[in-house]
Amino acid sequence: MDTRMWNGLVGVAKETYTASLSEGVVPRPLMMPLVRGGLVGLIWVRPLKVGQDALAGIAGLANIAAAAGADEVVLVWETHDVATACELPIVGLAPCLNMVLATPTGHVLHQFPYSEQLLSRSSQGWASVAPDWRPAPEPQPGGELVPPIQAAVNFSFTPIELDHPDPFGVTVVLMEEDGYRISLTEAFAR
Repeated sequence: MDTRMWNGLVGVAKETYTASLSEGVVPRPLMMPLVRGGLVGLIWVRPLKVGQDALAGIAGLANIAAAAGADEVVLVWETHDVATACELPIVGLAPCLNMVLATPTGHVLHQFPYSEQLLSRSSQGWASVAPDWRPAPEPQPGGELVPPIQAAVNFSFTPIELDHPDPFGVTVVLMEEDGYRISLTEAFAR
């Protein structure tokens, strides 16, 4: 992936993250599959129940990438959010926006730590915060990924066997029906 494309995806992730946190919401894990350098779209994980459902739901992000024949994927998640949803220990920087760029031959973990600046608190106790981005550590080739993210990376490059004339289209429809939020680029929209 060229630097301009990567910087654009990092910018989108940080902007989305900042906007959501200001509304008191942590964005759900997101996948951005690419085919020959072209972005397929943005896929946000479906609503999750804590535990096994969260593990399966995050790993399921891979279905669009696999159906599209992606040769690169970018996954975005927040350390504390995924650990809590999947009932896993917090490993690494927290709070931290994580992005992994993966290909069939390996991955590089990028981390964007931040501290939270309280903007306001609702009467229900929800906090609206702004991330104060801290210096990012060096990218980590082969960096350790939490199990559901590692599973999503692995499954992204496993071809989907569907006996259907449009395996990509049917995968999109099935995932949307399951609650995943999918925004395809014009080149992949049907």
